[in-house]
Amino acid sequence: MISTVSSSMTIGSLYASGSGRGDARASDAAGSDKSQASSAEKTASQQKADERTIAELAATDRKVHAHEAAHLAAAQGLAISGASFSYTTGPDGKRYAVGGEVNIDTSEAKTPAETIIKAGHIRRAAMAPVDPSAQDRSVAAMADRMAANARLELNREQAASYTRSNTPALGSQVDIAA
Repeated sequence: MISTVSSSMTIGSLYASGSGRGDARASDAAGSDKSQASSAEKTASQQKADERTIAELAATDRKVHAHEAAHLAAAQGLAISGASFSYTTGPDGKRYAVGGEVNIDTSEAKTPAETIIKAGHIRRAAMAPVDPSAQDRSVAAMADRMAANARLELNREQAASYTRSNTPALGSQVDIAA
């Protein structure tokens, strides 16, 4: 069954990649008309640079996938869909994840008590990765505000209930003994 979600937020991060440096070097190497010996040297140095770029991209890819997997594992049914990733192509022609996100349901629950519990789940999902991003921290702060507002509402409801049950009805008799 598909349910309507009134509000959602994205938790995830975008990592900087070293692919821009590799792409710039590749265009510099293609544009130069040097002797064959210096071309061979440039090719060897370009190959080493490409290997470093590929290693950096592979490490970033692993971090991004682990980061989003942590969000999904902690989401406890709040994830609207699976993780989505943004990619860059490395010098080897392969695609590497350099950013990702998980959309989660951040709407309030039916009651203030349920909202307090849900806000805790949202906070845990946002802060699950080892290295939470600024967006993750923002979602966690929003969850804290959601829980605080729900606690205020719950306190108001309890105070109103107490007042109603402990207020004598108008016109009731009061026994005053002297």
